[in-house]
Amino acid sequence: MSDTHSDKDYVAAPAPNDTVVKPPRARVSDAVDPDAESAGEKLERKRDYLEGFLQKKPENVPTGEPGGALYEDVVAALKEIFDPEIPVNIYDLGLIYTVDITQESDAIVTMTLTTPHCPVAESMPGEVELRVGAVPGVRDAEVVLVWDPPWSPDKMSDEARLELGML
Repeated sequence: MSDTHSDKDYVAAPAPNDTVVKPPRARVSDAVDPDAESAGEKLERKRDYLEGFLQKKPENVPTGEPGGALYEDVVAALKEIFDPEIPVNIYDLGLIYTVDITQESDAIVTMTLTTPHCPVAESMPGEVELRVGAVPGVRDAEVVLVWDPPWSPDKMSDEARLELGML
């Protein structure tokens, strides 16, 4: 019978009588020297790590996608618009449902208001359109005002809830 596996494309398990020397087990006490750094140094190391982690931006993201430069600039512009009755920006308030950036750099913002009888129902969509249209790189801005699904406080970000004392 010929050997079909002449290139040894497999690894054989050791025979039961072969003695295999196992590496020593890792112990926490071997890796962590409690006297190596003070509590302040440890806190600073963790803070630096967390800050770097939070500031890391996605790589190779198209400009109009979440995380992309133009998309993030549009969101930043939306965060500068505040509801006149509630001291929170409209993005964190949950009034912005979607931000779509087309291949031609047109921005389409789908939003709602807290109620159809909101005092700024006529002016707020126009302000959003002006502010988004003023973002460098945006060719044209369009606002689509919807009432379904209706806005509710559960659409608010944690930052908005904290600002309003709801957390």
